Amino acid sequence: MKLLLKLALAVTLLCPAAAFAQAPKKAPPELQKEFDVFIAKFRAALKANDSAAVAAMTKLPLETDDSVRDAAQFRAKTYKQHFTAKTRACLQRSKPVYDRPPDNSEYYAIFCDDSIFMFAKTPDGFRFTDIGVND
Repeated sequence: MKLLLKLALAVTLLCPAAAFAQAPKKAPPELQKEFDVFIAKFRAALKANDSAAVAAMTKLPLETDDSVRDAAQFRAKTYKQHFTAKTRACLQRSKPVYDRPPDNSEYYAIFCDDSIFMFAKTPDGFRFTDIGVND
């Protein structure tokens, strides 16, 4: 019985720690404000289906596709393939998730179906940087 009591106590103490470790990170207020301005412009471009404006807010080449080296290639290949009406609607309504990995980069991600759209802080401000696989 004492072993069962100790086990129950250990589980009780570990559960809040595990929940705390997985809590979403919160962006610093100034960074959040900067991202809010960026994502509003990005979403306006998506709503207008303005591939040139989206390309202007994109850091090229993309992180996982260095074959897309300029805005024309981005509009012809990436935008046409990945920014369908369904995806644009998802990017309009989905909540961005902030993260700051150990390398101290700062980025937001938006999850749409099988894709993750990444937005990173760059020296020029926030930019759309990549599309990954949502596994």
